[in-house]
Amino acid sequence: MYSEQDVRDAVAAGAISAEAAEGLRSYIEGARIAPATDEETFRLLNSFNDIFVTIAAVLLLVAMGGIGKAIAPGVGGVLVAAAAWGMAEYFTKVRRMALPSIVLLLAFVGGLVAGPLEVIGRLAHDGMSDRVGFVILSGAFLLGAAGAWLHWRRFHVPITVAAGAATVAGTAVALVVAATGLTGDAAQNLMLGLAFAAGLAIFAYAMRWDMSDRARETRRSDVAFWLHLLAAPMIAHPLFHWLGITGGDTIGASGALLVLAIYVLFGIVALAVDRRALLVSALAYVLYALTRLFQEFGMVELNVAVTALVIGSALLTLSAFWTRIRSALVRQLPSELQGRLPVAGVMATA
Repeated sequence: MYSEQDVRDAVAAGAISAEAAEGLRSYIEGARIAPATDEETFRLLNSFNDIFVTIAAVLLLVAMGGIGKAIAPGVGGVLVAAAAWGMAEYFTKVRRMALPSIVLLLAFVGGLVAGPLEVIGRLAHDGMSDRVGFVILSGAFLLGAAGAWLHWRRFHVPITVAAGAATVAGTAVALVVAATGLTGDAAQNLMLGLAFAAGLAIFAYAMRWDMSDRARETRRSDVAFWLHLLAAPMIAHPLFHWLGITGGDTIGASGALLVLAIYVLFGIVALAVDRRALLVSALAYVLYALTRLFQEFGMVELNVAVTALVIGSALLTLSAFWTRIRSALVRQLPSELQGRLPVAGVMATA
């Protein structure tokens, strides 16, 4: 199976002509039930060898972390980051393996952040103040952001931009909490609000990448996919926390209906931008709310089964008619906005 990136690489290497590549794309587009823009494809596996290499790489990274931890606090993260970069030089730069590249990027950035965090954990036992801890935490995230930037410059793995956005957001949140000096529930509420704002900012940044590749034919679309995947839970979790879902509070019928209304709004946005991440990130909250709603109507024994039936049927129907529904929705939007959104296709007829 060949990805769009493989086709572009073949054209760049002179293996096939640009005309032949365009003809291949046209043929595949016509053979599909839905256009490529509505498939939301991204590269994860080239072959089973990706899984094999990933398992071996994870084992080596775990070993590096264990050895470093035995030496001194923070050394484990440094060794993991160094090993991840070294393996990326071959498996990412030379072999261009998808899944190992993702894992190695996460290990590299995670190792850079985990090193200082381990030091924070050790210092916390010595009576370090929360404010100092948040300052050091912001420094750890900033180090991760710098590492993500260097990794992107070297390897251009699509998920790297999302990793950099996450660490930048973490830096900002930690600095603001440190500056306010809040602790306990007050700090948690502040962090939720900041995470929500950061999620909206990352969503906007993802849309910028999406608008630069409306046909989803380049690596920019993959970058946007990972950014949407990052932004979705950052938007959904604070919203549903404020509604009392995550705290285990008992919500009434009105609360459950409000959750469903928000999920419908998420669905409209997901259709408009042709990204399903918002629907997936909020799914657990909606399942909980709908279960509570059915309990309100006396369906105690079958509430879970009925909830799964309703939500599962709705999502399958939406998936089956995604292209038609999205095309109808996009046509109702202003023409200027339509020109910025991913191309809305029409289902091919047999």
